[in-house]
Amino acid sequence: MKRILLTTVSLGVLGLLSPALGADLPTYSKAPAIAAPVYDWTGFYVGAFGGGGYGNHNINNALGNTGNADFTANYSSTGGVAGGEAGYNWQSGSIVAGIEGDLFWSGIKGNDASGIAAGAFPLTSVDADNLRWGGTLRARGGFTIDRWLMFFTGGYAFGDIDHTNTDPVNGVDRFTVHANGLTAGAGFAYALTNNVIGKFEYRYYNFNGYNRPGNPLTPNGQFPYTTDTTYSVVTIGLDFKFGGPVVAKY
Repeated sequence: MKRILLTTVSLGVLGLLSPALGADLPTYSKAPAIAAPVYDWTGFYVGAFGGGGYGNHNINNALGNTGNADFTANYSSTGGVAGGEAGYNWQSGSIVAGIEGDLFWSGIKGNDASGIAAGAFPLTSVDADNLRWGGTLRARGGFTIDRWLMFFTGGYAFGDIDHTNTDPVNGVDRFTVHANGLTAGAGFAYALTNNVIGKFEYRYYNFNGYNRPGNPLTPNGQFPYTTDTTYSVVTIGLDFKFGGPVVAKY
């Protein structure tokens, strides 16, 4: 009887002690998830780019009451571009905004000699345009998926255009126009490393029209005329970004 009573008491004591003993035992929890690195586009960058472009030129002689018929002509130009750029990006969530400026050399040039040879219009003089250099100051905005960035851009554009009119009788009239206008485009970029970014971009330039006045004729005997000029340019480039480290995302 004593043995039964002792056994019962022992089991009861063990039952009371079990929660306390369990509380002293070490507990284990699931290890925290490993942080996935996410690229941060915030920071200042500089870079270089190169590519090619196409120009479209429309000449108009609005002769008014001179007794001559108005005259219009169209011709194109092609060539390469190369330059450098600098800018700054701010990132908030998946949205990236920034500013960028660039300067570039251009070899985009062309003339209407082929149109004259084909009898496209009656004048015998030849007009030619050569975009010598240009630059822009733009805003940028887009969205990012980690190291990919899709962006849109637009702003002010400027440059120097050499225009030449060659008349077979009265010679050559050559002048340079400092053109001002607007540019807009889009592209995408990819961060190859934490600091090196590759980029592809298309941009459209509208340099408005420029005038060649005459009183009553230009220096080489042509009627006064205006030329409207636009360009489409495609480039690839590399940028080096300072700051804006890769950050952890849980």
